[in-house]
Amino acid sequence: MTANTDDLIKAALQAPSEDIARSILSAAGMSNDELAKSITTQTGLVAYDLQAPAKNLYPVNTPIRNRLPRVGGGIGVATNWKAIDRIIGSGYDAQGWVPEGQRSGQMSYATSNKAASYVTIGEEDGASFEAINAGRGFEDVKARMTMRMLQKMMLKEENALLGGNATLQLGTPSAPVASASGSTGAIAAATYSVIVVALSFEGCRGASIANGIPTTKVINGADGKTFTLYGGSSNKSAAGSVAVTSGQSILASVAPIMGAMGYAWFVGPSGSEVLQAITYINSVSLSTLRTGTQPATAITADNSANPNLAFDGLLTTAFKAGANGAAYVNQLATGTAGIGTKLTSSGRGSCNEVDAMLQGMWDAYQVSPSVLYVNSQETTGLTNAVLTGSSAPLLHYMQDPQSGGVKATAGGTIEYYFNPYSTEGGSKIPVKIHPALPPGTMIGWAENLPIQYQANEVPNVAEVKVRQDYYEIDWPITTRQRQVGVYAEEVLAVYAPFAMGIVTNIAKG
Repeated sequence: MTANTDDLIKAALQAPSEDIARSILSAAGMSNDELAKSITTQTGLVAYDLQAPAKNLYPVNTPIRNRLPRVGGGIGVATNWKAIDRIIGSGYDAQGWVPEGQRSGQMSYATSNKAASYVTIGEEDGASFEAINAGRGFEDVKARMTMRMLQKMMLKEENALLGGNATLQLGTPSAPVASASGSTGAIAAATYSVIVVALSFEGCRGASIANGIPTTKVINGADGKTFTLYGGSSNKSAAGSVAVTSGQSILASVAPIMGAMGYAWFVGPSGSEVLQAITYINSVSLSTLRTGTQPATAITADNSANPNLAFDGLLTTAFKAGANGAAYVNQLATGTAGIGTKLTSSGRGSCNEVDAMLQGMWDAYQVSPSVLYVNSQETTGLTNAVLTGSSAPLLHYMQDPQSGGVKATAGGTIEYYFNPYSTEGGSKIPVKIHPALPPGTMIGWAENLPIQYQANEVPNVAEVKVRQDYYEIDWPITTRQRQVGVYAEEVLAVYAPFAMGIVTNIAKG
């Protein structure tokens, strides 16, 4: 088609009448039917309505990273501090009596040296020159790539601050106690072997029935070098045994492990056990058995910690301190296998397990959490424990003065939890859902020490001590690709582990 013909067709389309359009088309040597056939959407001669830039449909929710203070000035390989854990009076520690004219004995101190080693966290990405050039007019490919890379690193940092594990080995669980009962199960009659593997916070985050539980992974760095990450799983237990008759289900439980937030269960004929379930309590109930999932033989060692690469997060620090009595840790009782122990109501508008944690933290160290993080499961369980028939007298309706009627909103949850254990007569603790916290666990955290810790020199109970905060590296061009890395060198320094409390092994309520 010539440019002149193209102009005539445009003129025909814009003609004020059909007769004039016909005359113009005739001059172009085309009929009206031919024009109608040539101009349709099926020809593909249409514009492409692409909205720019791309929609980023993923959450970047990092509440603890956002809440923790970041303190610079780090040097060397670790940050170090000295702690005076107790001041011990002479004589009877609780008595200060001195005879007239005499001197008291000298007091003493319980001290400890603390250190937290700096580690590096990072993420990398790359974009070819073709991708960068083809994206012009749509989005700045390199800039957006860097933004998304920083967001992903912040998400990984959030996981590290909450549950990073450098030092807490889960070891080997004891052999499960297994039994069979019921009449509605679909397990073939036979004798089965039951094996369990404990999971840390990181293990819970990486485990699934489809992909199995994480053991180790070799990372191929963008520099061509490799390193190994440990996935957060314990060694496998010795096997328990159970004889099943037709219609029965398998019930199994294991002694809880300090630091475990989940358990993976492998069941099958002896030597052929495969992954059947992942639970967030220390027991399981199975009415059917899977095939084709991860075999228990894939677990050959304790892969729960990364001692040379990671730092301990809040949960790991609290679990370790709880083992030594310096933090409140309550692993709820096993209860009935597969059902576990739920949060329970006090009958006065509160939850027994949370009340026990608040009182325990006060009695031992005179501290009170300033925030309570829970999983969505525990939001429901806590609400069910608090809002019961016996707590109804504590609730009230708000009447709308305009309409004169009572308006009720369906549903409800716990926004704050009142803590009566404090010097000032009580405080409200916000209850927040943490997107990464596994079901079955809640953590209370006092972000600052109370006023009675005079001259404590601890402005923050926990802080991110940075040797070098976020920095971007644009690597030299060695291929037709722009390669970028985002890194930070930091450590979580927890100065008062006793200012944290954990309730775990909570069954769904």
